[in-house]
Amino acid sequence: MEYPLNIAIVWHMHQPYYKSLVKNKYRMPWVRLHGIKDYYDMPAILEDFPDIHQTFNLVPSLIEQIEDYVSGEADEEFLKMTLKPAKELLMHERIFILKNFFMANWDKMIKKIPHYFELLKKRGFFFADESLMDTQRYFSVSDMRDLQVLFNLVWFDPMFIERDSFLEEMFKKGKNYTEEEKHTVIKKQFEILGQIIPKYQQLAEKGIIEVSISPFYHPILPLLCDTHIAKAALPNIRLPLERFIHPEDAEKQVQMAVDYYQEKFGMHAKGMWPSEGSVSEEIIPIIAKTGIKWIATDEEILGKSLNFSLTRDGYGNSRHPEILYKPYIIQKGGHSLNILFRDHTLSDLLGFIYSKWDYKAAAHNFIEKLHNIRKSLGALNKNGEHLVSIILDGENAWEYFDNDGRDFFLYLYEKLSNDKLLNFVTVSEALEKSPPKTHLKSLFPGSWIHHNFRIWIGHEEDNKAWDMLNDARKALRDYERECVSTDEAALQSIQNAWKEIYIAEGSDWCWWYGDDHSSENDEEFDRLFREHLKNVYKYIGVPVPDKLSIPIIVEDKVCHPTHEFVAFINPIIDGEVTNYFEWLSAANYDVKSQGGTMHQAETIISNIYYGFNLKNMFIRIDTSGILDEETFKPVMFSIEFYAPQRGKVDITLFNENGVMGQFYTWDSKKESWEWAADLEEVTANRIIEAKIPFDILKAKQNEGIHFVVKVKKNGFEVERKPDIGYFSFTAPDENYEAFMWNV
Repeated sequence: MEYPLNIAIVWHMHQPYYKSLVKNKYRMPWVRLHGIKDYYDMPAILEDFPDIHQTFNLVPSLIEQIEDYVSGEADEEFLKMTLKPAKELLMHERIFILKNFFMANWDKMIKKIPHYFELLKKRGFFFADESLMDTQRYFSVSDMRDLQVLFNLVWFDPMFIERDSFLEEMFKKGKNYTEEEKHTVIKKQFEILGQIIPKYQQLAEKGIIEVSISPFYHPILPLLCDTHIAKAALPNIRLPLERFIHPEDAEKQVQMAVDYYQEKFGMHAKGMWPSEGSVSEEIIPIIAKTGIKWIATDEEILGKSLNFSLTRDGYGNSRHPEILYKPYIIQKGGHSLNILFRDHTLSDLLGFIYSKWDYKAAAHNFIEKLHNIRKSLGALNKNGEHLVSIILDGENAWEYFDNDGRDFFLYLYEKLSNDKLLNFVTVSEALEKSPPKTHLKSLFPGSWIHHNFRIWIGHEEDNKAWDMLNDARKALRDYERECVSTDEAALQSIQNAWKEIYIAEGSDWCWWYGDDHSSENDEEFDRLFREHLKNVYKYIGVPVPDKLSIPIIVEDKVCHPTHEFVAFINPIIDGEVTNYFEWLSAANYDVKSQGGTMHQAETIISNIYYGFNLKNMFIRIDTSGILDEETFKPVMFSIEFYAPQRGKVDITLFNENGVMGQFYTWDSKKESWEWAADLEEVTANRIIEAKIPFDILKAKQNEGIHFVVKVKKNGFEVERKPDIGYFSFTAPDENYEAFMWNV
């Protein structure tokens, strides 16, 4: 007899808190734009497939921001720039639009409307801020108005285009919009925003979905309880100067979320996805005593908790399905919680891999993998006690799919609806039908990323942010203790200051600090984090420390590659990937993997590989587009070295002598670059490759080499990788490979 397999998909819906409370302004538009693209349609599509039950994890601070827009209280710069009549735009406003209103997936979103893509080409795929002052002169009033409309139009989910004749007409029109049409597009956005939370309420009442929550402002709960918990996974990690131990803040963040859910949904929340899947034994009683029944995290946490290696075969199938695919019970401090562990591989396939596949092939592969799990469990699954948990971001992946993933989901859900051996359930349905029987004796502290907290603590920038948070919290606590005023305004100021502390405890700020992730919005996040802390002091009338006016982001820092060196390389410099192995042992910096969840503009560089043998450094640059002459003739790639001496290699692709690589040194007396040598081996075809002898760099063995890669167009720098900091490696000696083999 074949037994059906229970599967629970949890979609995590979250955006950073973009609002500055004192200024009452939204820094970025992503709550509004994801509201019309993801937050409504992801649950709404299930109305046509009522047997496919799913769980949606809504972070309360996201709901709060959505409702800010619905109430008309969201003061957002991007929206202002949209609604201002195009003929009244000042030069700096036109530049703002040209810089920011192409922040959408070029291939999947912008190219859908030919005129939008033409405007992009007119602006330039690669640009420097300085050049926009000149570029904006070539954009007519009609062009600017079209840009205002198109940026807002392409974020609508295909569901709304199909259902709304006006939006469908706007897509077909594609250009020459009127001010009235522009205002109607924005009006449609707000109509959708107003339907989001009611739709979740409606589907939850029907039993099609379950709505779970995260702590209110998305903090890393274990670190709030005690920052020293980071040492459990990383004993040698460097921590902030001051130990942060405030489990009462963790309790507050959880209780605020539970209370807010009760207010919005009229019922008690049953489940919680701890922010970033971050768990520790200390948070179990904090969450359980609020009435939450289940939490979830990653499969690596399960392996570490059991002190057991959960491995997979060559096809990615778990070798231990009977351990991974079931819920557990964890008891601490007289409280117990049900806990699930997500299938890391299946979650990543949905979130990162399938967007590159044909949607039908992706759907069939997903279904096949679920059936493989069902077969691997066999008779063990006869009582339905086994459960596959798939948990991932519910909003950012779909702009990389064709048609915003709608084709994929419609095809997948139709197939699943007719598959009687795959049973899609909400988490609570699964737990109620088959309560967990296995007790977990201990819970390893960590997150869904490498079962540790390295993303949010340990780097100099992260630690500085924690110390600033700690200082602001102490100042507020001291003021609160000394405050004798019962004046309502004074009490409200204290309450507002605490809200700023809770916002600053959110995970998003330290996500971007350090060398783990980077985006073009790093400086904005840094500014906003420090602004929240400044507001704490302003609310209580205490002088703002000068250090909060200094950026936390450090320009002079090492950027670690996505994959580290393994061994010497000796690639053929021919502009082609000659064979799979020639760059396999090199360091690789994958630009897309550094972006995380934010909306980076398209980049010129997609990958940088660098490696060496005893005598030479090798570098390979992959671009996002084909290296055609029309696009790249005015473009130059420059590898700039900061150590052991200041120098650079300029690579030009299309000139009368073909591809050229020239090495320059910096003359500090003349304050100019001086030509020193031509590279003998540099070329470009599908990729750019160059061999740079250590001799011309004047790099001695075991000496550090620091460099960045820049892209310049007509003399202007238009891109730099890494965005902040520099790449670094040590010039090798004869013992390098022997050392690597013994590491």
